[in-house]
Amino acid sequence: MNRPLRVMLVAVEASADTLGAGLARALKARLGEAVEFIGVGGAKMAAEGIASPFDIAELSLVGLFEIVGVVPLALRLLEETVRLAESEKPDIAVLIDSWEFMWRVGRRLRLRAPDVALVKYVTPQVWATRPGRARVVARIFDRAMTLFDFETRFFEAEGIATTSVGNPALGRDFSGADTTRLREAIGAGLDDPILLVAPGSRRSEIKRVLPAFEDAAMRLADANPRLRIVVPAADTVATEVKARVAGWRHRARVVEGESDKLDAMRAATIAIACSGTVTTELAVAGCPMVVGYCGHPATALVARAIIRTRYFTLFNIAADEEIAPEFLQERCNGPELAAAAATLLADPDRRAVQAQKQTAALARLGLGKADPFEAAAEVVIGLARERGVIDAEIRSCGSGRSI
Repeated sequence: MNRPLRVMLVAVEASADTLGAGLARALKARLGEAVEFIGVGGAKMAAEGIASPFDIAELSLVGLFEIVGVVPLALRLLEETVRLAESEKPDIAVLIDSWEFMWRVGRRLRLRAPDVALVKYVTPQVWATRPGRARVVARIFDRAMTLFDFETRFFEAEGIATTSVGNPALGRDFSGADTTRLREAIGAGLDDPILLVAPGSRRSEIKRVLPAFEDAAMRLADANPRLRIVVPAADTVATEVKARVAGWRHRARVVEGESDKLDAMRAATIAIACSGTVTTELAVAGCPMVVGYCGHPATALVARAIIRTRYFTLFNIAADEEIAPEFLQERCNGPELAAAAATLLADPDRRAVQAQKQTAALARLGLGKADPFEAAAEVVIGLARERGVIDAEIRSCGSGRSI
């Protein structure tokens, strides 16, 4: 290979930024100086040396009608993303999660930069709704990478080579988490209960979900003066979260940074969590939880018509059981969330049973699977080798394995 493999990574949400950073690290570990990156991402990808042309927090939205509200902005940033690829000419572009944005990027790249190989990292959940999207993936992309084994068949049936690489949330390492450090930081005694409030990583979620979570947390603190409250904040919404939490009538500690968040998840007695990646992470940490979500009313109306699963939370879906109580839309309110959380707080046995069931459900999803970032890197390297960008003789850095 006469030049480095040039990889473009595109992530426009906090969870995708985590995936992009992990993939970049894995590729650097395999290829060293024989790979270079461009792309769009957040703070974690920036830490890996990937400078984003715009702030991804502007696009941290979910739902049809939330997206409609920022169409002019989304189209402008979509065009910036495509122009970045046109000017930098990557060998491979990996488009991560965020289906509504990424398939449009992919379609434009296919037309305007046809020499760029396209990889979809995190496929749309066609098993839950809109199965026709699998055909769109196969038409636009050269490779697909799913988070779970059961997803691959939907895309392979459409003729696209698909690899289940695993979900990094299932591999979160809590071995270094220090619950004593967290308790000391928030002034909690050894027996004081800790409530973790996880409001999401999108601005739309902070707007629609956090008020109900605040109401529930304040009700719980009113009833239990010893209760301590921690609120992990994603980089994309940290400013908004800190501003809102500062006005709560009971003190809550906003935590940022990976080590502090891991400490908080491990130390929490229970959590009130926004549906999403954080629910899987909390389950891995062994924390029982109550799950809430509230989207745009029109989006919810459409979702109820097309979603085919009984539950919203991933481990509930895997178990086909409401292990963690779910409170969606109008039921995502302070009184109902507080009542469910109070039941958990008051019953150690109930908490233990729920945590055990959560772990059992995660096992069905691939808990303990090999490093997902290494698996994703292998897909990218294999595609590069297939296209002749990487020579077969090149060896990975430190591993001695031929790639």
